[in-house]
Amino acid sequence: SSFCRFVVRVGVDKMPQGEYIELHKKRHGERLDAAEVKRKKEAREAYRISKKARNLTGLKAKLFNKQRFNEKAQLKKTINMHQERKNKHVADEKVKEGAVPGYLLDRETTSRAKVLSNTIKQKRKEKAGKWDVPIAKVRPIAEDEMFKVLSSGKRGKKQWKRMVTKVTFVGESFTRKPPKYERFIRPTGLRFKKAHVTHPELKTTFHLDILGVKKNPQSPTYTQLGVVTKGTILEVNVSDLGLVTTSGKVVWGKFAQVTNNPENDGCINAVLLV
Repeated sequence: SSFCRFVVRVGVDKMPQGEYIELHKKRHGERLDAAEVKRKKEAREAYRISKKARNLTGLKAKLFNKQRFNEKAQLKKTINMHQERKNKHVADEKVKEGAVPGYLLDRETTSRAKVLSNTIKQKRKEKAGKWDVPIAKVRPIAEDEMFKVLSSGKRGKKQWKRMVTKVTFVGESFTRKPPKYERFIRPTGLRFKKAHVTHPELKTTFHLDILGVKKNPQSPTYTQLGVVTKGTILEVNVSDLGLVTTSGKVVWGKFAQVTNNPENDGCINAVLLV
């Protein structure tokens, strides 16, 4: 009997933590209004999140809003994927030889398939690195030139922090990490928001807002940090230029390549990639 007790006790100890609730439900059942309580709680969730979003301030608010933005973006992507799955388009079938009955002449055969939009095709081209750029090759920049080592810690012994010595771009919603934990420091004096972009066909220069750093040829790390050096591909806001697509939609963002050394000139000069 003592052996049996030991075996049973070991079995209970091995049970995963948290399953005791399910076990209780199996043994004794649930309250009669359990489903209704759960439904009401889920219905109140939206109000609870809304209240939290209104009342939070500072860094917590920014982090919470960023998380909500990512959740909504993911939800929209999922919805779009389901809609694309249901899209129909005309099948590219060869015309069959021989006579076709009159009642079939107007009918087009359709096949269900995922429709690849132009934006996805554009992204694939960009990933393949098919850039037709004015400056094809650039001088490699050493890490010592790009970063300055900063000493930290009580006695200045720690040397894991780096200060970026080149011009950088950070977005509007950028929030710094707490200074204690920030590895790469981008000085505010070297942060740029606008660029002088020249249209190669119009031979005119425009002062445009930067939307983001698409690719820095030096390193993916510099692209992630938003470092702008000679040869960097930027995305600029060209909505003011009045450019339109073939379908008549206004072009919002376009790519431009940096043609100067911004840290020396104090401004970013770029050529629009048409």
